[in-house]
Amino acid sequence: MLIRRVDSWPLEHELSGFTEFDRFRRDLGLLLNGRQSQFRREEPPAGVFPLLHVTHDHDNFYVRSEVPGMTLDKLDVSVTGRTVSISGERTIPSENEHVRYHRQEREAGKFRRQFNLPSDVDSDHVQAKYRHGMLMVVLPKSESAKPRKIMINS
Repeated sequence: MLIRRVDSWPLEHELSGFTEFDRFRRDLGLLLNGRQSQFRREEPPAGVFPLLHVTHDHDNFYVRSEVPGMTLDKLDVSVTGRTVSISGERTIPSENEHVRYHRQEREAGKFRRQFNLPSDVDSDHVQAKYRHGMLMVVLPKSESAKPRKIMINS
């Protein structure tokens, strides 16, 4: 059997750019991950916890958020103009000191989610309910933000 190396394999010159890019990405990742430990904060990053759904209808905005295992004294909702902020502190009971984790995905610590709505809300009439790990916030739209039907005169 004859094995022959072909130097001018089709697309070889085009793929070499991807190989160099992958090497650069890998080296950059190693560089950043190695230095990341110097810049760690004292509290764990919140990431995207808690997850949110924001919907609206003619009269209200609705925010639904999953915050399981929270107590009301560690959960805070505030509204200013168009900005809604949900913050709190999630604690996870510690296990036995002899326990070794196989997998640990739930994070504990302080979190804060802040986002803007498309229009102002009437902050005097905001309602929030917490039940079975779900936070539901009803934010009435301000009167100036509600669409109005305009009568056309002939």
